[in-house]
Amino acid sequence: MTNTNYPSATTTTTPQRSNNSKNIVIGLLAVALLGSWAYFLMKINRSDKEILSKTEEGVHYMSQRDSLESLYKFTLDKYDSVSVANNDLSGKLTGKQAEVAKLKGEISSILRKKNATASELARAKTLIEELNTQIETLQAEVTRLTGENQVLTTEKAQLTVEKDSLQTNLTTTQGEKKVLEETVDVGSTFSASNIGITAVNEKSGGKEKETSTAKKVDKLVVSFNVENRIAKSGPADMYIIVTAPDGKVISTETTGGGTFTTRQDGDQAFTYKTTLNYEQGTRQNVQIPVIQEKFQTGDYKIQVYHNGFKIGEGVRTLKKGGLFS
Repeated sequence: MTNTNYPSATTTTTPQRSNNSKNIVIGLLAVALLGSWAYFLMKINRSDKEILSKTEEGVHYMSQRDSLESLYKFTLDKYDSVSVANNDLSGKLTGKQAEVAKLKGEISSILRKKNATASELARAKTLIEELNTQIETLQAEVTRLTGENQVLTTEKAQLTVEKDSLQTNLTTTQGEKKVLEETVDVGSTFSASNIGITAVNEKSGGKEKETSTAKKVDKLVVSFNVENRIAKSGPADMYIIVTAPDGKVISTETTGGGTFTTRQDGDQAFTYKTTLNYEQGTRQNVQIPVIQEKFQTGDYKIQVYHNGFKIGEGVRTLKKGGLFS
């Protein structure tokens, strides 16, 4: 074998090939790593977008719900201001208030739901708008009715004043009327004149003879004239009181006596009552017989009453008969 200092033509390439393979593997790993990172970054980015989108949707949902609740609260406050201020008109607004109550119920039902859908919230918004319209209509109606009530209140106050004035005038008129009626009533009382008291002795055959002897008297005939210019035509009651010498009023079944009320002396016993069919403006004569079984000697006092007033009186004295009387 010959030794030489020149390099051999045969060379070993294994180490170089081995380095290239490593480099390829490293490159592939790097690419894979970069791809993984890119994938993860892309996934993370997409998740962030989804989260952001969901967050935005949630924020929008909450914002819409809060807005609806605020709008609804404002609407209710407006309705309360209308209804509370006009309780006196509630009876006239029952129909409209029923419509408002129905809308309030449906809106409240939706807003109470924790998971209300977008369509339900949209429905609530529509209902709130409708509620506002109803409240505005109600408010206009309240304004109109309030105006009418104010007019009616003013008219009522005026009518009350007029009524009070009329009542005062009526009271005055009634008082004046009463005074006038009393004046007319008093003024229509008869006046009596030519009062006469005749003691009569009835003879056989129906003949009558005047006497002054007590034991011969069968009856006393009271006569007088009455008249009054303003007394109306019609029946008029007159009362005759005959007081005997012993001070007692003659009152028997024959005379038909009783009691009546006078205007000055209270209740009085009377002997005889007669009803005169009076003709206005005329003078009429009245004759009344007073009959009893026995007449006393002494003075018989006769009083005539009409309309509660004493209109005349007279005295008839009966004597004790003589020896041949």
